[in-house]
Amino acid sequence: MQKKNEKREGVFDLVKLMSKAEKRNFKLYSTRLGCNEGAKFLLLFDCFDAMEQYDEAKVLALCPTISKQQLPNLKAHLYKQILISLRMLNVQHSPSLEIREQIDFVKILFDKGLYVEAQKMLDKVEKRAAEYELLPTILDIVELKRQLKVLSYSSEMTTAADVTARTADVISEKLSNIAGLSRLAVQCYALHQNLGFARSQKDLDRLNSYFKPRIESYEKMDMGFTERFYFYQAKAWYYYIGHKTALSYRYALKWVAHFESKPEMKEIMYDGYMRGYSHVLDGMFLMHKYSAFVRTLEEFEKESQTIGKLNDNAEMISQGILFTGQLNKCLMSGTYKDGLWIAKNIDSYLKKYGDRLTLHEKIPLYYKVATLYFGDGNYAKCIETLSKIISVKDHNIRRDLQCYARMLNLMALYDAGLDFNIDYQIRSVYAFIVKMKDMTEMKDELLSFFKSFGNINAIDLKKELKVLHERLKPYENHPYERRTFYYIDLLSWLESKITDRSMGEIVRAKFELSQAKETTKPENNKKWLHRLFGI
Repeated sequence: MQKKNEKREGVFDLVKLMSKAEKRNFKLYSTRLGCNEGAKFLLLFDCFDAMEQYDEAKVLALCPTISKQQLPNLKAHLYKQILISLRMLNVQHSPSLEIREQIDFVKILFDKGLYVEAQKMLDKVEKRAAEYELLPTILDIVELKRQLKVLSYSSEMTTAADVTARTADVISEKLSNIAGLSRLAVQCYALHQNLGFARSQKDLDRLNSYFKPRIESYEKMDMGFTERFYFYQAKAWYYYIGHKTALSYRYALKWVAHFESKPEMKEIMYDGYMRGYSHVLDGMFLMHKYSAFVRTLEEFEKESQTIGKLNDNAEMISQGILFTGQLNKCLMSGTYKDGLWIAKNIDSYLKKYGDRLTLHEKIPLYYKVATLYFGDGNYAKCIETLSKIISVKDHNIRRDLQCYARMLNLMALYDAGLDFNIDYQIRSVYAFIVKMKDMTEMKDELLSFFKSFGNINAIDLKKELKVLHERLKPYENHPYERRTFYYIDLLSWLESKITDRSMGEIVRAKFELSQAKETTKPENNKKWLHRLFGI
């Protein structure tokens, strides 16, 4: 794992991320010509492969035939050769790489003057590119077709030129639409990553004034696969931020169903497909659809055995979604202790992918794990995990979780009996939340309770806790205040204090009651998917 102040070296990181099969393939590729045996770039590869951390002085010591002046050029050459070997290895498993390779072959035939053969190959590759909606690639194909028609000097040359020009115009318009929709989707996602949910009517007004007209301008447009994907994504995030969970969930279902209707796109856009599943699971979690959640998580686990194994990035994304889903399953059912094994696996996951995961991805995992420890009564581990969020210096990253992490930390300190400096902790938390412009009535109520804690007699404590519970209960249905319950189960925590039962017991009792009320009939998973995704 890369240390904080350690120099990063791209080619070294690439070598360390290669699988055994990829390393074996690289060796075969590099030694295919006898003159490459013992080449200096191969010595450098072996040196990097044996090292745990990049150290230039150690590299030069282990490879005495390589001078310091040669090292930069050798690293660049090694980087290029590894990428070429990886491309050759993966081209048969990646439609986009295979299509791009075929276009390169067409250019080679074109440069050799073999126009008929080039045209035949180009016609085939155009069909494949259209199948996967690789629009930028199709533009390259259109330009090659134009060049071929010009050189063929046929009577159809003018007509063909008009057709290619119209095709280019249509594709350019589609690319423009995709750029607009993808920008909206990314802006919505980025807004949630920075702020979380809308905190007030002012936030909602800003959200609606900017995003609503822009998204609706695409409503009646004739969309292709990629355009509709970004449209569903933008709608799902737009409604999600605005607390319209049911509508967000509906568009998340359409998002996933969109890929089910064209399965070949799952490999091309694996990131978007899996994150759509993540959004569906999150919607079910917020709406407490436990049975549907469990079945969907099981279906995603099956999908992750194929889509999640495409490459390292796909595996990293799928594992992150699975861990979040498993944590949410435990949080919904109150089986905190059963979920402790997940926390250990997440530690391994973060060690493995820590250098590649952003804080936007790490912070939600830290928070979920801390919530699990809190529910289990393991306050020391809860506080330790929350410290990883509280120590983040950039307060613009997941401001919502940075605020709630401090509140949960305050509750954990209180429950652990570490309240010797509680006044300082309260002032610190209060000041941070005000600085983040995230103070709400509900947060003020809770912090005011902690402030007055020192003046409450032990005999009156339960009475005061009941009063606080009664004051917070109405916020469950408040348009904006209810968002606190998405992060912290305050009511169950208070009930555990009032009844002298563990928080796990309280949540499990509520969960069992809700399950008893469910009237869902057992049904085959495949049939259920058809009903769920509308396919």
